[in-house]
Amino acid sequence: MNLSYSIDPIEIVRNSKLIPIESWFIPVDILLIVFSILSILISGCILLIMVFDKTFYTIPMMLTGNLCLSALMFSCGLLSYSIFTLKNDLKQIESEDSYCVIRSFITYSSGTTMDYSYLLQSIYRYIIVVYPNNFLLQSFRFQFLLICLTWLGGYVYLIPYLSTGQIIYNVDNQICQVPLRLSFSLMFMLLYGYIIPMLLVLFIYLKLFLYVKEMSEHVIPINTLVRARKQLKMVRRTVILIILGMTVCFPYTIFIVISFFISPPKYHLRICYLFINVSVLLVMIAVFQFTESLKTSSMKKLKRRPNIVIPWIA
Repeated sequence: MNLSYSIDPIEIVRNSKLIPIESWFIPVDILLIVFSILSILISGCILLIMVFDKTFYTIPMMLTGNLCLSALMFSCGLLSYSIFTLKNDLKQIESEDSYCVIRSFITYSSGTTMDYSYLLQSIYRYIIVVYPNNFLLQSFRFQFLLICLTWLGGYVYLIPYLSTGQIIYNVDNQICQVPLRLSFSLMFMLLYGYIIPMLLVLFIYLKLFLYVKEMSEHVIPINTLVRARKQLKMVRRTVILIILGMTVCFPYTIFIVISFFISPPKYHLRICYLFINVSVLLVMIAVFQFTESLKTSSMKKLKRRPNIVIPWIA
């Protein structure tokens, strides 16, 4: 695929074509921008709190930070999508800009790393309970290595999509995407980037649930059982985040299934990305709500008041 796009704005306008727009385009574009900005602010604030508070320098918080970082990157990609779409809708033109494909590449990749961040959290909780004496698997270096591998895999697996030109500009939805249709490209992307990590998280939760249940039926130290139940609770919260995302993004799933048999509705991607933006925002709110230490630290910073010194006037 030829990736050498013209970046001359005059040339872009010359090659653009005036098109009619629906009355709901602009309000939806604005909503997309608002949701993306809110997701960026929440994920960015969480990351800043973790960076400047040394009490968060732990492996569990590192894994949570990985989720927030991937969500931040994903939200930035969605924001870039929304701004580009809004500009074209306001001008009533169809025009692919120089960064359309790259924008999609980054968004797809960060979305994949976001899905795998759930898996990494579940794996770590499982290791703590089932292999409590294996300090290598629990070590910072090993967990950081897994994070690096998921980010590398999230970007490398999409390179063939770039080189073969499978990410194309959709005129009706003003976005570059892998077309929704029954194809190996779409199936592989769904399988690697979404289905596999989600199924593995659910599998780990089931295995850990059965393991903890078996532990409770035997005579074991109470502190060991309490710790196992705590980790199970953490994995359960991860499953809740996944279910939350899946529920909100259900229309996207419906459109994918429809595309296997017939052409999806004309503006299906606009509708899908509205739900995806809401999903990311809700997940970030849930992450903040579930992480007690983050809430505590935030409340302390908000309640802290600077000492005001009133000079004595003789």
